[in-house]
Amino acid sequence: MNLAKVSANGQITVPVEIRRLLNIKEGDKMLFVQKENGEVVVGNAATTALWNAQKAFRGVAEKLKNPDEDEIQSWVDGVRYGKA
Repeated sequence: MNLAKVSANGQITVPVEIRRLLNIKEGDKMLFVQKENGEVVVGNAATTALWNAQKAFRGVAEKLKNPDEDEIQSWVDGVRYGKA
């Protein structure tokens, strides 16, 4: 378990063990997500975005049957802009 003290400005220092675990570097953005049970989960925003993208694209190549570059870009645009 790691503890962090909140400063007067509302800032905390993320313990080094947690920074290493989440691969957090200076300037990275942190993501805070509240679950239905009230628990708050903290993560590296870039890593979370990558996981979400991988999840969205899972199985796409098989569905598109050997897509060309234009078909792939069209599908990426659909996912990115909510038209999938």
